[in-house]
Amino acid sequence: MNEDVTDPNAPAQATRQRRLSPLAITIVLVVILILGFLAVAAVLTEVLWYRQTGFLPVLTTQWLAAGAMFLIGFVGIAVPVFFAIDIAYRKRPVYARLTAQLDRYQELFEPLRRLVKWGLPAVVGLFGGFSTAAQWQSVLLWINGERTGETDAQFGLDISFFLFDLPMLQGIVAFASAATLLALIAGVATSYLYGGIAFSGRDVRVSKATRIQAAVLATLYLVLQAASLWLDQYRTLTGTAGIRTGAMFSDVNAVIPGKQILAGIAIIVAVLFIVTAFTGKWRLPVIGTALLIASSLVLGVGYPWAIQQFQVGPDEKSLESEYIERNIAATRAAYGIEDVEKERYDAVTDAEPGALRNDATTTANIRIIDPEIVSPTFAQLEQIRQYYQFPSSLNVDRYEIDGQVEDTVSAVRDINIEEQTGWYNRTLVYTHGYGLVAAFGNQRSPGGEPVFLENGIPTSGKLGTFEPRIYFGMDSPEYSIVGGDRSKAIELDFPADAESTAEASAENADDAQPAEPGAESPAGDEEMTEQAVEGEEAGEDGGRQNMTTFSGDGGPVLDNIFTKLIYALKFQDMEVLLSGAVVDGSQILYDRNPVDRVQKVAPYLTIDKAPYASVVDGRVVWIVDGYTTSDDYPYSEASDMNALTVDADASERDPLGKPINYIRNSVKATVDAYDGSVSLYAWDTEDPLLKSWSKIFPDTLKDVSEMSGDLLSHVRYPSDLFKVQRAMLGEYHVTDADAFYSAEDKWRTPDDPVSTATAGAAKLAQPPYYLTLAAGADADPNYSIYSTYIPDQSGEGSRDILTGYLAANSNAGSEDGTVSEDYGKLKLLTLPKGDPIPGPGQVQNSFTTDSNVSNLLNILRQGESQVISGNLLTLPVGGGLLYVQPVYVQAKSGTSFPILQKVLVAFGDQIAFEDTLDEALDALFGGNSGADAGDTGTTPTTEDPETGDAEAGDSGDGGSGGGATGTLRETLTEMQDALKARDTAMQEGDWAAYGEADERLKQAIEAALEAQ
Repeated sequence: MNEDVTDPNAPAQATRQRRLSPLAITIVLVVILILGFLAVAAVLTEVLWYRQTGFLPVLTTQWLAAGAMFLIGFVGIAVPVFFAIDIAYRKRPVYARLTAQLDRYQELFEPLRRLVKWGLPAVVGLFGGFSTAAQWQSVLLWINGERTGETDAQFGLDISFFLFDLPMLQGIVAFASAATLLALIAGVATSYLYGGIAFSGRDVRVSKATRIQAAVLATLYLVLQAASLWLDQYRTLTGTAGIRTGAMFSDVNAVIPGKQILAGIAIIVAVLFIVTAFTGKWRLPVIGTALLIASSLVLGVGYPWAIQQFQVGPDEKSLESEYIERNIAATRAAYGIEDVEKERYDAVTDAEPGALRNDATTTANIRIIDPEIVSPTFAQLEQIRQYYQFPSSLNVDRYEIDGQVEDTVSAVRDINIEEQTGWYNRTLVYTHGYGLVAAFGNQRSPGGEPVFLENGIPTSGKLGTFEPRIYFGMDSPEYSIVGGDRSKAIELDFPADAESTAEASAENADDAQPAEPGAESPAGDEEMTEQAVEGEEAGEDGGRQNMTTFSGDGGPVLDNIFTKLIYALKFQDMEVLLSGAVVDGSQILYDRNPVDRVQKVAPYLTIDKAPYASVVDGRVVWIVDGYTTSDDYPYSEASDMNALTVDADASERDPLGKPINYIRNSVKATVDAYDGSVSLYAWDTEDPLLKSWSKIFPDTLKDVSEMSGDLLSHVRYPSDLFKVQRAMLGEYHVTDADAFYSAEDKWRTPDDPVSTATAGAAKLAQPPYYLTLAAGADADPNYSIYSTYIPDQSGEGSRDILTGYLAANSNAGSEDGTVSEDYGKLKLLTLPKGDPIPGPGQVQNSFTTDSNVSNLLNILRQGESQVISGNLLTLPVGGGLLYVQPVYVQAKSGTSFPILQKVLVAFGDQIAFEDTLDEALDALFGGNSGADAGDTGTTPTTEDPETGDAEAGDSGDGGSGGGATGTLRETLTEMQDALKARDTAMQEGDWAAYGEADERLKQAIEAALEAQ
């Protein structure tokens, strides 16, 4: 027999064991203080950042909204649970008969009763508070929602009800249901513990107070469930259970009526629980609850299943036709594709001489420089020092040069501090990148390099004067400390050789003369010139370095010891506090990525993945596209934006997904690369979501009328939006419900024929490309973004033939505050099915299998060289579709970079492969294409017969030559001559000459690497 043995000294011992030592208390207090300081630092640094950028109201609005929602959520759950426990305890039976087990539970629970009474509601309240605080955006949209003036096809309600009201109403009902259910559980548990509910055999005895409390809470819960069921009928319009998003036949005829009936039954059962509170009879509410559950199974599951199986299934096409039409109309409206202009394009396949005569503008602007390939070339020719870097993918932009708009490939020269050691260097010296490098998209130098229109350090070229320093870039350091009152500049501005050092040391406005005669001054205005010459000192490599001091307003000022302390805590670098180099007026720059900056000041936006930098009004600015999205648009097809924007050039996919069924390019944002200032322009003023957010965050959006003509000239149609729209149009270009149901003309984007990247087992889609083109028979050439379509088929019967060509006008104009009427217009060319046009995959296969092409490519691959196929472009010219692909050659080892050597073209079934695009087009179109390509002036370097000196041919840019040195240019020309000699020798079968030419090529490659 076991007996409990009680030690009389046990309470004292337990008290001594529970007493904390002074050391433990000290440790706890220190931890609390540290966490408190970190929290304070995080809060204050956010306040300082937003205040400096001018968007402090955005932060305060978020915090106030989230704080208010937290309090509502906390009180909304904690108070009902507290009163449920308190009432159940106060109304407990005085002389309740308790079992031995319950009596023991009471003894154990009683010492903790007060703690549980207050602590349990507080804990569940915290969960409720955090869950509601996260919904601050939905609440503010509900309060500030704007009517759209458009109604849904089923209930006739304004679309704003689904965008703003329904999500909030369902959230309120769900929250209230959770609070009621928790209060009911807490009250019943307390009543049971204190005898309010007793079990005696099969009998259940419930005290009057417990009965009333439980019945009232159950009534409230059922009323809320009735409201939830009623709201669920509207949610069917965005449901994805049917063949399409939205309420289909079975939803309209079974699910929606079933929800309405169940809501009525829930109200009836709720009334029965009220009756029970007074009568004490539980039979009716129990029966009613059972009826509700059974009805839910019948009306919510069984009946819709029967309708779908026995009525819809045998005749689905005709019965679903009306609802498919609703889905088509809503999807086209929600994705902004309802106004796409469709045009039949009867493409010819015969390459006749002079066929491109009417496409001179398009032909002259065909881009042969691939922005996804030439980044190493930019780096080798323009990186200058190891502490600079270029992105792996360059931007496609356009500039007006000498009165003519030119497509360009460009990138900023950003700072790279990975190899720098020491906090001083990483934070105070290497603070910014320098310059924007731009090359003509349609030109190449004689050696195959890009032809730069802006390059060098100091920067010089055709883009005029602008501030070249890049303090805010895609790869800027986490933080830098700049500016301040200094006797000597310590920020590295740019490296200087003897010539540039002498120029930078001049005391007049001409201190930064360009290296080439005739080029424009690289510095911006006099203020920029003064900054460039504030100091210079010897660099780590022994050379002279131009130094500067930041003079803009780019970050919070470290003007006192407290500010330095909180930033030392934020970045966990005590040097911020202790370093004597942090002087009065110093600013700390952080959150420098332009995407992050726009996201912080406009948290409601989804940001495009491809921001780009342009020279605008004498500044380098980042142009960032922002979208307002929703997944609550009735009947619009649901999709995953992250999945739709993945392609060969953007292969990284967010695993969380981004469900949408509505999207608008509502905001154009700019971020100044020098001082980080952010401007938000309301681009789509008709967007109801943007209208609501502009009320929530007033005075944060500027009007389009404030955009300069120079800025508008660089605005383009955003790539992510285009990717989403092209994916939806692949199916929703069909507007007839019967044809749509049969999927007889469903298209997809072709796989990228030159990509080696894969997403799992699937190939990646060909990305859209920016080009100047004329989309259609009588269309004018415009800067556009385009993509192609092939049939959406798989298996052995699939065909890679073109079915469609989609282009969006990306030219926003160049007048101050005026957007071109044609900007954003979508044009869909539909191709004939009788005379199939080969798709990108077929054309790439033709390039690879053509005997002449393959032989030449094999020759290029011999030795230490590799061949890189550039982007395969498709252009509607000459009455048909022209394919253009640049071919690059790169050494396999050593210092190497891609050099453009050949151009492949195809029209119909005909192929040409020449040194230049102009030669290839002429060869393709019977000796004369009728138009000149952009590289028409590119000629190999020839030797003067009298002097023997090398003379560079005209490269089309005034002899820029891409910025290479004379020695390098000569060796590259020798490489080209050797390649041509190899080609000629192989065609003639002269293998001795072939071997000599191959040896010359190897020597030229080695000499080029040495020269570089």
